[in-house]
Amino acid sequence: MAIKTTELLPSSSPEELKKVLQSVASDWGDVIDDSDALQVIPLKGAMTNEVYQIAWPAKNNGLVRNVLVRIYGEGVEVFFNRDDEIRTFECMSSQGQGPRLLGRFGDGRVEEFIHARTLSAADIRDPKISELVAAKMREFHDLKMPGPRKALLWDRLRRWVSVAKSFCSAKDAKEFCLYTLKDEISMLEKELPNDHQEIGFCHNDLQYGNIMIDEETSSITIIDYEYASYNPVAYDLANHFCEMAANYHSDTPHILDYSLYPGLEDRQRFIKTYLSSAEKQPSETEVNQLVDDAEKYTLANHIFWGLWGLISAYVNKIDFNYKEYARQRFQQYWMKKQELLSSSTIRQKINVNGHVSISQKILSDSC
Repeated sequence: MAIKTTELLPSSSPEELKKVLQSVASDWGDVIDDSDALQVIPLKGAMTNEVYQIAWPAKNNGLVRNVLVRIYGEGVEVFFNRDDEIRTFECMSSQGQGPRLLGRFGDGRVEEFIHARTLSAADIRDPKISELVAAKMREFHDLKMPGPRKALLWDRLRRWVSVAKSFCSAKDAKEFCLYTLKDEISMLEKELPNDHQEIGFCHNDLQYGNIMIDEETSSITIIDYEYASYNPVAYDLANHFCEMAANYHSDTPHILDYSLYPGLEDRQRFIKTYLSSAEKQPSETEVNQLVDDAEKYTLANHIFWGLWGLISAYVNKIDFNYKEYARQRFQQYWMKKQELLSSSTIRQKINVNGHVSISQKILSDSC
């Protein structure tokens, strides 16, 4: 569609964005002015930012240039430091990972457009694609990145609890157990595996929309590093497994279907590939240990994304039912806690059939 540059995107600084695009085009020998026909394609599925593919005709060879423009979501600075994310982005790029940063403007940036296909919800459960993702994940975790090589998970969770309390109504604070969550986080930090855990540079948001595949070469690219940090690799594996319950391109993108959570054999296969890609053949004991660790870390993951959803309901304007998403993640936490930690001191609500109820009562009664 042909549009004026100043009408290009819902950015608060269209003139600044125009200058960045002009600079990028100039580097490629192209010229963009107000008479140019710019093609704008909104890319769906993002839950933090608004993302667009922008194209214009190249000046000399008749080709079409493509870039990706990312408009930062409102209020996301409560989750991460944008300057830290940009440094991660640039460091990743210098190591041949992900897209290049082409330019920045007030409330967004311009990135290299990767000519590859973003995975679908079904793709990450495809055994062949899953193996490629597992190997790439191992490579990602082995990256040497700035900062101390220690887990940042627990401090981030505690900070988010404070942020959630500052935004939430008294009703939401009670329903989502905000006044007891810090105790839960401290308990998990103590109970989850730590004597043998490996710390790696983790993506922390490895849902299918952040994974791309070049189908000609079968190469995998991991994108979007907003939440990336050093963490236990078991936590990142747990996050990826939990994301298999989601389909953010459905009519109800906030609804999670845990019947799609990978079974034991699928998790074992993924982790065996993950460990094997480090040029060694893992023992059955090593595989099973990491499978068990990852399963326990799903508890921390449910709290992480539960808090994210609850805070986002107050600060983000993207059309997504963040609060219902948060409710489901917290329900999973309370439902799975006893089973995964095997502690007699932890209560679990079970219905008369011996199955865990997923009603809102679980959430409110567990505080």
